[in-house]
Amino acid sequence: MSDSNITPKMQSFVDKFVEFSARLANQVHLRSLRDAFAAVMPIFILAGLAVLINNVVFPWVLEGETLARFKVWGEAVINGTLNIAALLIAPMTAWSLARNKNFDNPVSAVVIAISSFIIMMPMQLDVMPVGGKTMVSVTQMLAFTNIGTTGIFAGVIIGLLSTELFIRVASVKKFAISLGENVPSAVGQSFSSLIPAIITLSLFAIVAALLANLLHTDLIHLITTLIQQPLRQINTSLPGTLFIYSFGNFLFTLGIHQTVVNGVILEPLLLINTNENMLAFANGQPIPHIINSIFVPTFGMIGGTGSTLSLLIAIFIFAKQQSAKQVARLAISPGLFNINEPVIFGLPIVFNLPLMIPFVLLPALGIWFAWLCTTLGWISRCVVMIPWTTPPILSAWLATAGDWRAVVVQLIIIIFGVFFYLPFLKIAERVALRNNGID
Repeated sequence: MSDSNITPKMQSFVDKFVEFSARLANQVHLRSLRDAFAAVMPIFILAGLAVLINNVVFPWVLEGETLARFKVWGEAVINGTLNIAALLIAPMTAWSLARNKNFDNPVSAVVIAISSFIIMMPMQLDVMPVGGKTMVSVTQMLAFTNIGTTGIFAGVIIGLLSTELFIRVASVKKFAISLGENVPSAVGQSFSSLIPAIITLSLFAIVAALLANLLHTDLIHLITTLIQQPLRQINTSLPGTLFIYSFGNFLFTLGIHQTVVNGVILEPLLLINTNENMLAFANGQPIPHIINSIFVPTFGMIGGTGSTLSLLIAIFIFAKQQSAKQVARLAISPGLFNINEPVIFGLPIVFNLPLMIPFVLLPALGIWFAWLCTTLGWISRCVVMIPWTTPPILSAWLATAGDWRAVVVQLIIIIFGVFFYLPFLKIAERVALRNNGID
């Protein structure tokens, strides 16, 4: 779509919207959250592989006591990944925020975040002893329930709050203790942050004490029940996911990466659903969620954002423009691994109104169709965390722990997408020819 087809008023609105979206993308807290989740993503992928091997691969070749012994490997991996997810995300959030704010001692922020997170844990837990029939109260214990998947949102909030407070207190020069230039830098930085650390942790301890004595609760429980669960019910519902994901894809058609929205508003909550699914699958329990951070890209990002693998196939079969075919030839290899910037910016899709429409709508239709098939019991729920670069077909099979029916559903979405993109591709070709002075 050429600039001649855009009115000055429309161009002004687009420019303002792009400027706002770009500023949002660079907002330090949102950027820090994206960095933090990107840092821990390999841990969750390892957990997904452990779940797959423990519950699909090992049972194929082993049984009985031998199977139980081998499954200890996967259980150990799960304990060190999914079951401490919140304990991982809190310090990584602190590190990312401190670094993005150019704080001179981000390691101290990491230590403060971990301490603050533990301070806010409940002092007393009700647990069921092995072989017991009644709950007993215990102290001086951390539960995987709080430091694992359930506490992820609390870890994010505490990581942000503790770092903001620590940096602000540390900026007060009166609180800095200087030992001179003749001491090692690590020692000097430790003493420089001593008073800010004491103040920050003391304030969190005061909040923990007030919550325990006045409301008989803790901050982890409050954040989980009052913020995380309501947000998750809205954002990860089918309408919420379709709206947020589609809006993020729309931003991509304006040249702004979809993670500006999806990476902050949707991905953390979808990741909680994913972790709960993996834990349930590992424990042989019913799988609780259809929509999660595996399901959405598996059926709504086939070939990359906008499910552009279908577009590439349509270009190879039906396109007449040699320039489009050349772009498709260059884009097909990375596209098989869901990397599609070459087609987004090379065709282009950005600011190309005919192609913007299916780019936004096709992923939503794919997610809806896969959701319907899952709801009807035609395919299994996604239970294995896989890298987002996993090629189509293989991704559907792995994500559902080997359900061939999910592969069929993904193939249907790809084929439907070819014919869905086709009329818009033809319109885009005509627009390009007219803009080049060819009727």
